[in-house]
Amino acid sequence: MIVCKFGGTSVADADAIGRVIDIIVSKREQQPVVIVSALGGATNQLLDIAHKAANGELLVAVQIIEQLRDRHLREAATLLAGTPDADEVAHDISVTFDELAHLAEAFRTLGYLTPRSLDTVAAIGELLSSQIVAAAFRQRGFPGVYVDARDVMRTNDFFTKAEPDTDGIASAAQQRIIPLLQQGKIPVMGGFVGATGSRVTTTLGRGGSDYSASLIGAAIEATAIEIWTDVDGMLTADPRIIPAARLIERISFDEAAELAAFGAKVLHPATIAPAVQLGIPVFVFNSRRPEGKGTMIAFDAPRLPVRAIAGKRSATMVKLRSSRMLLAPGFLRRVFEVFERHRTSVDVVTTSEVSVSVTLDDTHNLAAILQDLAEFGDVSVERRSGVLAIVGAGISDGGAALAQAIAALGPIPVRMASLSATGINFTLVVDDEQVVPAMQRLHAAFFEGGAT
Repeated sequence: MIVCKFGGTSVADADAIGRVIDIIVSKREQQPVVIVSALGGATNQLLDIAHKAANGELLVAVQIIEQLRDRHLREAATLLAGTPDADEVAHDISVTFDELAHLAEAFRTLGYLTPRSLDTVAAIGELLSSQIVAAAFRQRGFPGVYVDARDVMRTNDFFTKAEPDTDGIASAAQQRIIPLLQQGKIPVMGGFVGATGSRVTTTLGRGGSDYSASLIGAAIEATAIEIWTDVDGMLTADPRIIPAARLIERISFDEAAELAAFGAKVLHPATIAPAVQLGIPVFVFNSRRPEGKGTMIAFDAPRLPVRAIAGKRSATMVKLRSSRMLLAPGFLRRVFEVFERHRTSVDVVTTSEVSVSVTLDDTHNLAAILQDLAEFGDVSVERRSGVLAIVGAGISDGGAALAQAIAALGPIPVRMASLSATGINFTLVVDDEQVVPAMQRLHAAFFEGGAT
């Protein structure tokens, strides 16, 4: 059994969905479970509808609803023309968008959105795309079966970033998915979407379709998880910044997780965890070039000083200075409890005897965090920071790679530096506008003429 997840660009239109079917048909003997994202860009539009309606722009929201309705109906009609499913799927699409229009009116009346209502809207894209893809399999003569993700992906009720109930997912998968595979069917479900025990719709957060694939892979004890996207695999850097970025054919779980967490766009950061626990290899392939080698993410990979470089902009650096830190047991624990209390993840951390600095990606609760931290000492904020991650299992071996990284930056000032506890990620914080030139310098230093 394998799990194959297809991102939004891989199911963007009828032609793309046709390629998905061709890929899956070639894997029938491996008993594939198909997980799909919303049609490319649909989730952003759905959330835009909700926000515009809540802000009183109901007419604009309705116009976007009709555009999305027409798009889904058009692609479904192209895929399903002349089949028994065509009318039923078209009816379901129209009913869904009628309900969305009623929701938009309610949002306009209320004038605000709740996390629960946002999840209800955001889930629509995956729920519709999975129905369309399942019907498209049947149109081509293959036994595609739509599985409502809300019947399998059990979560808590932390809306917009729901946490999965792995035991509940495993039990539901045994009941809903395994029997279909045993019957030779092709289960198709939406990623990103889940539900509470009382079946209230939730989502796993943006990029959560990858997470769904990994959770389902773990639940059915799959032999592999395949992430199909619009790039050839994991690369030595973001090709939009580094055109010379090269394919990484094999990478360790730890290295891939570090890269994902520090800005690599191919994988959702949490994707790796469920697979790691069971040792399930993860592959990244290009749905437009299925013949490509792709990237294999597994436990064993050649040990290199630097595997790849990632970078992200628009980070916020928070600095706390307090003489009370000196020789004070439990001080850092109390500081980090502030971030836990406000459900905000910390990225890079550096400390000295009397100070601690951290970077944050999520600043929604920054004002409250700063207020609480002020009780410990002097707090300052630098909002326009960038984070660079130089990742490799052997980066700390002998220190040569660390020295080479600092030397490669030349005149670019470094605000923070941190070597991970595992010794595979050397993280540097620079000014936001220096992220791109810094990545270019680092990639040139480590990969021009080198092997990956």
